Amino acid sequence: MSLTLHVPEELAERLAAEASRRGLSVDQLSAQLLAAGLPKEDALEAFIGCGSSGSHEPFEIHAARSELARRKLAQGA
Repeated sequence: MSLTLHVPEELAERLAAEASRRGLSVDQLSAQLLAAGLPKEDALEAFIGCGSSGSHEPFEIHAARSELARRKLAQGA
């Protein structure tokens, strides 16, 4: 796929210099940087469990997800 980006001259120069340093084309480096900066397809899965809620009771993730899905379906989402 072809994509045109308009970036400040300084950024374009930095991108070209970094691509050269890595032995890549500007297109290759741009694709790598975009891929690294975008969330994974299932960002929710990566987020679940990454923090502490302060709650000490057991949390049944499967039951919670099922309940959330049921509510979303009921809302027509």
